[in-house]
Amino acid sequence: MCGIIGFTGYERAKDVLLAGLASLEYRGYDSAGISCFTKDKGITTIKSVGKVSELKALVPEDLASTCGIGHTRWATHGGVSRENAHPHTCGNVTLIHNGIIENYLSLRDELSTTGRSPVSDTDSEIAAMLIDSLYTGDAHTAIAAAVTRLEGAYAFCILFADQPDKIYCIRKGSPLVACQTEMGSIIASDMVALLRYSKDYFVLEENVIACLTRDAIEVTTLEGKVLASDYLTVTWDVSSAQKNGFKHYMEKEIHEQPDALLRTITPRLVKYSESGEFYMLPDFTADGIPDTLFLGLTRIIITACGTAMHAGMMGKILFEEFLRIPVTVDIASEFRYQNPILDANTLVITVSQSGETADTLAALRLARSKGARTLSIVNVKGSSIARESEYVFYTHAGPEIAVASTKAYTAQLAAFYLIAFRSAFACGRMPIEQCAKYTEDLSSVVLSIERVLERRDEFKTISRHLIKASDLFFIGRGMDYALSCEGSIKLKEITYIHSESYAAGELKHGTLSLIAPDVPVIALATQHDVLAKMVSNIKEVRARGAFVILVTAKDAVIEPELYDFRIDLPETSDRFAPFTAAVVLQLIAYNTSYLRGLDVDQPRHLAKSVTVE
Repeated sequence: MCGIIGFTGYERAKDVLLAGLASLEYRGYDSAGISCFTKDKGITTIKSVGKVSELKALVPEDLASTCGIGHTRWATHGGVSRENAHPHTCGNVTLIHNGIIENYLSLRDELSTTGRSPVSDTDSEIAAMLIDSLYTGDAHTAIAAAVTRLEGAYAFCILFADQPDKIYCIRKGSPLVACQTEMGSIIASDMVALLRYSKDYFVLEENVIACLTRDAIEVTTLEGKVLASDYLTVTWDVSSAQKNGFKHYMEKEIHEQPDALLRTITPRLVKYSESGEFYMLPDFTADGIPDTLFLGLTRIIITACGTAMHAGMMGKILFEEFLRIPVTVDIASEFRYQNPILDANTLVITVSQSGETADTLAALRLARSKGARTLSIVNVKGSSIARESEYVFYTHAGPEIAVASTKAYTAQLAAFYLIAFRSAFACGRMPIEQCAKYTEDLSSVVLSIERVLERRDEFKTISRHLIKASDLFFIGRGMDYALSCEGSIKLKEITYIHSESYAAGELKHGTLSLIAPDVPVIALATQHDVLAKMVSNIKEVRARGAFVILVTAKDAVIEPELYDFRIDLPETSDRFAPFTAAVVLQLIAYNTSYLRGLDVDQPRHLAKSVTVE
């Protein structure tokens, strides 16, 4: 949430800031602003409501500056207005902020006695007021003193009016990454903003202060001790974060799923030999994940938010089938405030695309504090969750810009399948021949997804029948129910159609009252062991006039009068049908949003990375 960028160097600051904000706009697009040091006017601030393009139109072409900070906002405190847009200035301090200051009201009341009063409704301006109240010429001392007073999460980039060409930064909870290049020093909330300048970067640790100058980035503790920074190297290039000829990032990322799965699966396949036979099995040696992690487990808890949690629901089914131990899936925002029963024989798996999801990070910290084993499935190297987890499984999906997650979800599914197969094999619950067969089947889903993508125009026809809907329902059983939860959130977040997912067997327990003539129902029926039951459920909604879109296996025998559209998936075993069915649901959601004339990549009120509660 909220995009942050800062630059000081030898190039025009406005160009770097505006380009960076454009690449970070998926993190927030309610309003935007920049502040730059200029020789004749000191700090110049320009802000606007709306997207970065509207800010860009206000920035003078001849704005002469080589140092500045920029921000694109996702509103948390205060409505969408120019006054609430960042940067915020109080006295000598100009500041941008990602996060939430929880004690801002008490600080505001305290600071009002010093003659400082806010002009915005934001908690961020209160932080600027606090730092200004403590500033006597030593920026480091003022920032260090201020953060001891702040409660909540924050990533700050700060300009001091009497310290030109310097940017001070500190974070707690919210991410910041930085790099040093020949053109200068750059810091941002996401590596996407740095990539056009460098593939090498470091993650700013929590509660340390970075001072950016043209030629260096000095990082010190709050006490003033200088620290070395560990640089990481990103493995994808700037084109991976561009549309590359597609209308939208979401469309592009849907089509990138075969490659994302190959990058996730293939490097982890290793040839094993037994009794003269050779088998390809999942192997996590290169990830540093030992088989001992899975030995002696009595319980697994999967905790995540949104789409990542839906991937975890699929993981629960797989683990319970193959490991035969109890598995629970908890929403991270609930898990972190519970008092869960955890011990050394409990494995807590946290899942997050960004690796910065605030609630999931808090859940991980809780699990570690109680002595549980921890494994995280993340997509971003060096992210907070990756650094704090005992073991990490990177999905290698590449950058995902659209708010609606697609390739990150299927890569997370692949991670759960691989982990389930490997752990069951390591624990002696899956013979090597079976593990090899399942692994081969998993690899084959790449080709199956490519076949679905070749049929993408077919799903536009279906979407044309959905664009006028006000309500829509997904139903399924088992794996199909887990997938229906993901299909529903995908549709509702980018089409604004009210959508719910239901376990098909629960229809008679209240849900049927919502079915009226022509209400769309997407029925997932890919699992043969419950197909007869699923057909009965489809008959129930059909009898009440529902408009039925059926997603099923090619060989499923279902009377044509039970559906309006039938989508046959490429041939695969039931266990792997969620991959191809997921892509079908993504394409339906994408086309419906596009045909409704909506902003597919940046749906209202939502941001990509939820780095605050």
